[in-house]
Amino acid sequence: MSQIDELHSRITRAFDRISTGVEALGQAPMGTEAEAESEIATALEEERMANAQLEERVRQLHAQLESAPTAAPDGEALAAQLAEQQGALAALDGELQRLRQANDMLMRSQAEMRAALEAGLGEPHLVNQAMLAELESLRAARGVEEAEARALLAGLAPALAATTSEDL
Repeated sequence: MSQIDELHSRITRAFDRISTGVEALGQAPMGTEAEAESEIATALEEERMANAQLEERVRQLHAQLESAPTAAPDGEALAAQLAEQQGALAALDGELQRLRQANDMLMRSQAEMRAALEAGLGEPHLVNQAMLAELESLRAARGVEEAEARALLAGLAPALAATTSEDL
């Protein structure tokens, strides 16, 4: 649209120059009236030619705009993108919940181990329980990272596809 606006302003400026020339003709001395008319007629013809070229360019741009595929995706595509992004965010939320649960389990296990050590009891099942809780916490943290990456990709994919299609 900026090209159309630019062409429109160029046409307007051309008409302004024509009107200035006509005003100058009215103010020219009588002896040079024939010369002035000749110059103005030449300028007018040049401006008409430029105007015709600009109007043709505007018509071409309008035709390109009408024939070009729309940049905005249709409703179904938007719904699909939205569903994909919501699914990615739901997966991320699930992974975050899993991480919170694993961290809670780890903290309980550490509290039990601490209590057992303070009581002077070295119970191996508490050590195993703590190790399992820590492993689950690490797995959950990794799952969160993967879900975050998937959510980011789901959000970026439509923008990248639009950019790629515009470059073609």
